[in-house]
Amino acid sequence: MSIPSNFPTRRHLLGAAAALPLLSFGAVLRAAEPDLSALSDITGAARPIDAAERAARLTRAQAMMKAAGIGAVLLEPGSSMIYFTGVRWGRSERLTAAILPVEGEPCIVTPFFEEPSVRETLAVPAEVRVWQEDQNPLAVVAGVLRDRKLAGRPVAVEETVRFFAADGLTRALPGVTIVSANPVVRGCRMIKTPAEIALMQIATDVTLAAYHWTKPRVETGMTGAEIGALMTAATRKLGGAPEFALALIGEASAYPHGSREVHRVADGQVVLMDCGCTVQGYQSDISRSWVHGAASADQRKTWDQVARGQQVAFAAARIGATAGSVDDAVRRHYETLGYGPGYALPGLSHRTGHGIGMDGHEPVNLVRGETTRLAAGMCFSDEPGIYNPGRYGIRIEDCFHMTDAGPRWFSTPPQSIDAPLG
Repeated sequence: MSIPSNFPTRRHLLGAAAALPLLSFGAVLRAAEPDLSALSDITGAARPIDAAERAARLTRAQAMMKAAGIGAVLLEPGSSMIYFTGVRWGRSERLTAAILPVEGEPCIVTPFFEEPSVRETLAVPAEVRVWQEDQNPLAVVAGVLRDRKLAGRPVAVEETVRFFAADGLTRALPGVTIVSANPVVRGCRMIKTPAEIALMQIATDVTLAAYHWTKPRVETGMTGAEIGALMTAATRKLGGAPEFALALIGEASAYPHGSREVHRVADGQVVLMDCGCTVQGYQSDISRSWVHGAASADQRKTWDQVARGQQVAFAAARIGATAGSVDDAVRRHYETLGYGPGYALPGLSHRTGHGIGMDGHEPVNLVRGETTRLAAGMCFSDEPGIYNPGRYGIRIEDCFHMTDAGPRWFSTPPQSIDAPLG
């Protein structure tokens, strides 16, 4: 699910709700410590990405770099650095960076006193160069490029690298050409291997199992924070690392990322949950919607329309089709039902889906105008919700991965509001 730039992230939304006054804090604590004895870790089959796969990633990236005339790729800590090197580190004013050269081993540049810690997760053969507190780390990066005889070639900067790093490199290496690393980094990361897809499947299995445990425990009077705490506890007991557990009740479900108002479960109210976890670095993302008690005819109709919208998107996701055409297909269908037009409400106010993998949201999106063509190994969410402001919203979200024969679900979508988990 996409998050507007002016809205708190889903991970923080639950915390923001929990911080509101008089939010039944004692009940939240009780929900956070439920009886989980019926659950056990189901992630035993999860296999970490191995050395052979990491070596293949570097080989693939270097082939792309060579074809594009790129001398090196510059990364900062985050999922791309983990993807290529295994190094798990945080970003601060002290630069730690990875340099992927067009030939040879990567190089990690990090503060001198951080080197032992950085090496703890380094998973590939690599040079490590350090800088002292009174040195310029970008001068060290420039030195690596000079020593590798790459100073005269373009340096591709990963899209999340901060300005000070890219700008500092241009000052430390005058005349260097900075280009986007998207063709290389996206070119590798968008196409998931069987090992990556297997981890995403296990993460999905954890989230589904947590849903099946949580839903029967949703009671009248609960808040979204209390429901989310149940889901988080179940996810952790099942072996997943919780990423988000958003529960929107009643009118809050009409707003894709909810409301700061506290809503409580009541008969006839929609409960919309959007939850995901990580297993060995790979994520799940599943949304389910149901009505507490008896659903009205209107709620049933909207639920069925969203379920059909999901299938329209799935049918449009074909090898060679543009990512934008999937969104177009859903939006055309919804307009025949009287929604929209386009992103107007009532209707589908956000993109149909997003890429997913190591990050919950990755390039590219199933959104109008996206020209990237679908290929085997790409993974997406499929979540064409329908939202009626002031009333309620319905979102059903399942992820799929592309195969040579077309899309394949990670989780099977539910078929009825009476069995909303599938």
